[in-house]
Amino acid sequence: MRRPVAIVTALVLFGEAVGIVLINAVLATVAENQSMSLAGLDPDAMSAGTWVMGGVSGLLLVLCGLTALVAGIRDRAPGRVGRIVLIGCAVVHGVLGAVTVGLVGWAAFAFMMVVLALLVFTLLSYGPETRPQAQRPELTPTAP
Repeated sequence: MRRPVAIVTALVLFGEAVGIVLINAVLATVAENQSMSLAGLDPDAMSAGTWVMGGVSGLLLVLCGLTALVAGIRDRAPGRVGRIVLIGCAVVHGVLGAVTVGLVGWAAFAFMMVVLALLVFTLLSYGPETRPQAQRPELTPTAP
């Protein structure tokens, strides 16, 4: 069950990466076309910052998706760095889920919680595995 969940998690993260890049592209285009500024910032800086934020967010989501995909294909737990990446992604989704419920609505909150649940399930299913103890022969005292 853990392989399909890891692969589905990866696919959802890849889709989310595309969505984040597209949303930031629209926001950057609108900010540039409307000459919008925030607290006197240059509109070109606002547009460039939005493009950069979209690209960086998309790359980080792709990194998280690749980590989950590699874990699902190999059917092995991700390494230490991979686990840190997935945990960071889960924390960000939890925080953004709490923010989106007030700003965007319950549908966005539900989506963020589904992604969070997929990430947590992937992390837990590839948790630390118990290793079998080496068989040691019993030492029996010998009679003198």
